[in-house]
This record gives sequence, C-alpha cells and structure tokens, in this order.
Amino acid sequence: MQVIGFNFTKISAEKAQTSKNLKINSNIEFINLEKEKIDLLKDSEAVKVYFKHSLTYETDEEKKETPKAGELLFEGTMLLSVTKQEAKDIFKNWKKKQIHPSLRMPLFNLILKRCAPKAMQLQEEIGLPSHIPIPRLTQKQ
Repeated sequence: MQVIGFNFTKISAEKAQTSKNLKINSNIEFINLEKEKIDLLKDSEAVKVYFKHSLTYETDEEKKETPKAGELLFEGTMLLSVTKQEAKDIFKNWKKKQIHPSLRMPLFNLILKRCAPKAMQLQEEIGLPSHIPIPRLTQKQ
C-alpha cells in the first residue's frame, strides 16, 4: 500500500462553553471506500478512503445541560495505491464495514499525523486546551 493523496473536505472548530475540567475524546472512523480510476497506475488499483476525525471536549460537571464544551472535526479523503489482490481483500472486509488491522493502523497514524498540527493551531485560536501534552522546560536547582 502506498498513499498517493490526502485531502481535507471539511475542517470545523467550535467552542460552546468554558470549563476547567475538560475530558477530551478522540475518534477516527472510516466513512466509505471506493475504487478510483487513475490511468497512471498500470499494475495497481486506487482506493479512495473517506474518513472523519473528531476531538470532542466534554465537561465533568453533571449539572450542565450540555456536557459538550467544544469540538474539532476533520473530514477528508485518502487515495491509496494497492495491488489488485490487496484491493480485493480491502473491499471484501469493507462489506462487513471493517478494515484489516494491517491497513487500519497505518491509516490511523497518517490521519493523526496530518490532523494533529491543524488541531493544535485551531485549539490555540479558539481557546481550547491542547489534546497533546506540550513539553515544558524547568530550571535545574
């Protein structure tokens, strides 16, 4: 498998309320898979993967009517070059709405690699805490 394309189709950031104790839930899901026709690929096939990655900020306070304090949402597509046999296996698993772990983990890592920097920028701009711990320097005594 080789990644030959990655595009965002939707990026959204929303802050509903401020709260001190926030719980951050991260979720990645694959929405759809399609065969893509690319004339340059001779011995392989192209698979288009639609994904959705969300970071949801929830309050720990039970008294709040809406526990959601904010959300970052990324939707997009990835274009993969795979062998004919790999394409056959991918679509066979997708009929059960599953992606084999040997393919799922690299795709998850690619999504996180592309979304995390944008998420950190959006978090800073709208005032949500970072979903990744930022290193801190301390002075030796």
